[in-house]
Amino acid sequence: MKVVIIGPAYPLRGGLATYNERLARAFRDAGDEVRLVTFSLQYPNFLFPGQTQFSTEPGPTDLDIEVSLNSVNPLSWYAVGNKLRKQRPDLVIFRFWLPFMGPSLGTVARLVRRNRHTRVVAITDNIIPHEKGPGDRPLTKYFLSACHGFVTMSRAVLADLRRLRFKQPAQYKPHPLYDNFGPLKPKAEAVKALDLDPNFGYLLFFGFIRAYKGLDILLEAFSDERLAQLPVKLIVAGEYYEDAAPYEALITKYNLEQRLVRATDFIPNEKVADYFCAADLVVQPYKNATQSGVSQIAYHFERPMLVTDVGGLAELIPDGEVGYVVPPKPKAIADALVDFYEHQREAEFTAGVWAKKKEFSWEEMVKALKEVAGQ
Repeated sequence: MKVVIIGPAYPLRGGLATYNERLARAFRDAGDEVRLVTFSLQYPNFLFPGQTQFSTEPGPTDLDIEVSLNSVNPLSWYAVGNKLRKQRPDLVIFRFWLPFMGPSLGTVARLVRRNRHTRVVAITDNIIPHEKGPGDRPLTKYFLSACHGFVTMSRAVLADLRRLRFKQPAQYKPHPLYDNFGPLKPKAEAVKALDLDPNFGYLLFFGFIRAYKGLDILLEAFSDERLAQLPVKLIVAGEYYEDAAPYEALITKYNLEQRLVRATDFIPNEKVADYFCAADLVVQPYKNATQSGVSQIAYHFERPMLVTDVGGLAELIPDGEVGYVVPPKPKAIADALVDFYEHQREAEFTAGVWAKKKEFSWEEMVKALKEVAGQ
């Protein structure tokens, strides 16, 4: 089968690009011919909150990546769509995560479908965005109505899809493991690689810092006097995608500076293993969410997790087996963190993570995409 994946990929950086590249390898492993089409311009600079959209690491040499789609230039939409229409791939997979992408991706999808051969499906990270804006619903509907089928990575997104009355074939399939950041390593080795004090335990908040991810809640929880008495520090690893001032105010208010490890720049792929393997527990204090790639990195590195009971996060984290599912409240988070250390739950939860991680395979994702496409 000839497959094209349209969405972020190298030279763009971030979780979406990492996912799409790993998915391409999964199709290739299944015997399919696959290539990626990515953005020459993903976001105009004034819409991008980070430092840069582009990777500084070497690109993958084993993947066929075409850099050609401009999200704001309709001429590029027509060029890409008509090119694919003529090439007649069997399957085109779109990665849809933001209404802003609806016009470009929806137009390409409509043009490709005109060949009456290519099946068009979407991996829909979000139907209703975390940070809502005017025009979200019509832009989203414009894209979704161009697809033959959908795969969602949380049941909440599947429900959103049905609420909008889209009746195309759709499946829920959990986010597969992020197994492309290298092998597990001993905690002591990771702690040393990060130049951390081995006399402390470490909690990890990982990923781009945005309001919905709840770092402010975690900082308030970490100010709890019970935690202050423990030899534990919080690693904040990820780039600010918004104003850092409110977080800095909380750090000052609660006198947390000496209890934090700051790594608030983009974390390159080769350092991801160190941060996860150094952590006792990965904390995701999100205020709202659909699914999270951070959970699947934690599963790969066999790290226990704390997540909040919002969106689809709890679907993948059995409470009391691989970690904690708690309300997005400082007291609830603090209580769980104190329980983790006081009752020495790391070994118990790690065993649970090891057993659960076997459920999240890329082969199952490939199978689901083909099924909703009718292939």
